[in-house]
Amino acid sequence: MKIQYENLIIRQAETADAKSLAAWWNDGAVMAHAGFPNGLGTTEEEVIEGHSNGRMVIEESGRLIGECNYRNVEDGIAEIGIKICETDCQNRGVGRKVLSMLIGWLFRNGCSRIILDTNLTNTRAQHVYEALGFRKVRTNIDSWKDQLGRLQSSVDYELVEPDFNSYI
Repeated sequence: MKIQYENLIIRQAETADAKSLAAWWNDGAVMAHAGFPNGLGTTEEEVIEGHSNGRMVIEESGRLIGECNYRNVEDGIAEIGIKICETDCQNRGVGRKVLSMLIGWLFRNGCSRIILDTNLTNTRAQHVYEALGFRKVRTNIDSWKDQLGRLQSSVDYELVEPDFNSYI
């Protein structure tokens, strides 16, 4: 899969991407929202072994800036995830465009509903999801613990095609 819009590309992760992915996954600042404030402690080799899980990377003007993924959870329903990992690429609307690219592609390829979840404290992401048309389905208070044992809460979202507001 390769999706392109202007200078942005979403493509399957390759072996050459393992170094960047491992660096991001080991960076607690990047991974804190996912429950890993100390990072994952993974190796490039472990990243390479996991490429078969459908991991995709995000490029802006030829530079790796983040990652995203999707998985089919039921017929017509996909769950997605995204991280813009390079801090200089955050708060510029890149995530909104990348999500528009991925979501549009999923709807064009048979999805009827897209779901995701985010940490309740990640209000920046919630703002983006809601601008794209996602609807809050549920808030899960103190539903999981991060790697430091602190209780965390999450928000579940869903999007159907008629509600989708694309930013591309």
